[in-house]
Amino acid sequence: SSSVSLAEMAEKLYTEARWRESMAILSVLDLSPINEGGTVAEALNNSRLLAQHAETLGYHRYWVAEHHNMKGIASAATSILISHIASGTQKIRVGSGGIMLPNHAPLMVAEQFGTLSALFPGRIDLGLGRAPGTDGLTAHALRRTLNSDPNGFPKDVLELQGYLAAPKEDQKVTAVPGFNSKVPLYILGSSLFGAQLAAILGLPFAFASHFAPAAMMQAIGIYREEFCPSEQLDAPHLILGFNACAAKTESEAIYHKSSGLRALLNLRQGNPGPLPRPVENFDESLTDSERQIISQSTSASAVGNKSQIQSALKNFLDLTDADELIITSQIFDHQARCDSYSIVWEALNEIQDDLAFSAG
Repeated sequence: SSSVSLAEMAEKLYTEARWRESMAILSVLDLSPINEGGTVAEALNNSRLLAQHAETLGYHRYWVAEHHNMKGIASAATSILISHIASGTQKIRVGSGGIMLPNHAPLMVAEQFGTLSALFPGRIDLGLGRAPGTDGLTAHALRRTLNSDPNGFPKDVLELQGYLAAPKEDQKVTAVPGFNSKVPLYILGSSLFGAQLAAILGLPFAFASHFAPAAMMQAIGIYREEFCPSEQLDAPHLILGFNACAAKTESEAIYHKSSGLRALLNLRQGNPGPLPRPVENFDESLTDSERQIISQSTSASAVGNKSQIQSALKNFLDLTDADELIITSQIFDHQARCDSYSIVWEALNEIQDDLAFSAG
């Protein structure tokens, strides 16, 4: 009977391990927000501190996003910020969510990320987007033509991929550092274009559901149905952006959430600025049109206590079956922001523990 008992125990452990392998990974997306009344130095330091906190909790990766001419975002020089964060952490993957490739020559991106990979081996990700990450005037200031070939982004991705691979015998231009680093690439998108490209190239796909959820389900379907295995990836890997503002109580979470919502409205109304301070009774100050803007942008989001966050995460994962959630949280107070990521981590892991237990 002891052998049967051992066999049953082994089977349970194996089943639980399989369940854990299939669970969603949790990661962080950071815009390095500059607070109202704060400084760029504070924003960059807070990003590093948050990455250290996320690493302690067990988050998988920490991405920063390229934006330009935004008074509330300090992550414009994305590769430099990645180095700052990676040098302050030990295990967590650090990367871009993303580098806006139309702003850069692929060779320069390969050199930058080849350097990062040499400094922090096995920890650097290169997420790529095709938007400029800014307005048209600033895009021109970045030395980018707005009349570029619409097929330019896929070509640039392939060129960049070539620079990061082993050099060919007759190759005239080599990325040094960069060649043979094989820094993993990720395609970012908020439309169906990114889903199709990621599927064709056999790359992981990160969909910006945290601010543009309208085409999410259609993009997921295209990516999974059309995916072609590649040297980097043998099966689809879907990453979805998710807004979360968690606190001990619902009222506290709603209070902290007001900063991110006001920042969103300011951006959509053409007046972006530093991250505003939170306010009480924020909802009462909104116009009908502002409420509509918020409702259209927040379907991939959760605000509340741990139980409420847990319910929202479970519903979102049931709907999408995402391989990974990348959590973004625009919270003015740094400690409250760290606490929010702690609560999100606990909420998802309790769900996964329950699933593993029921599977066994």
